[in-house]
Amino acid sequence: MEIRALQPQDPPVIAAAFAELGWPKPVEQYERYLEEQTAGTRDILVSWVDSQYAGYVTIRWESPYQPFNGIPEIQDFNVLPNLRRQGIGTALMDAAESLVATRSPTVGIGVGLYPDYGNAQRLYVRRGYLPDGRGLIYDGRQVDPMETVRNDDSLTLMFTKSLKRT
Repeated sequence: MEIRALQPQDPPVIAAAFAELGWPKPVEQYERYLEEQTAGTRDILVSWVDSQYAGYVTIRWESPYQPFNGIPEIQDFNVLPNLRRQGIGTALMDAAESLVATRSPTVGIGVGLYPDYGNAQRLYVRRGYLPDGRGLIYDGRQVDPMETVRNDDSLTLMFTKSLKRT
């Protein structure tokens, strides 16, 4: 397995892998990630197994989630379903956390709440992430008590983890 930064030739390969799964992740998303990586606002780590794309994770150095207030946020973490439970996700998270630890003692992450996110929810807790205590977040804002919201990709619970600074 190899983990490296996103390269200019990667966006079409990654987009094609998700298109095969029926997931809407267009090539433009990865081209934008490449621009953000060049600008220094986001880092993207990509995993390859036997020269085949396997997964990726991004680090957004300035989280748009206001309560994080300068805490970098791990976002958009994906491992192809047929390659899960082989240590790829753990290796990507280890690499992302190590990179964040060079700049911050804390990292943040959000996770969706419907069953498709169940594996991620368990992974983050096992890795030592704790809820930030602000409850449900929808599209970056705190959900008020008794408010009704849609349980989609915009509904998250936000977590943080203390890192050993390197």
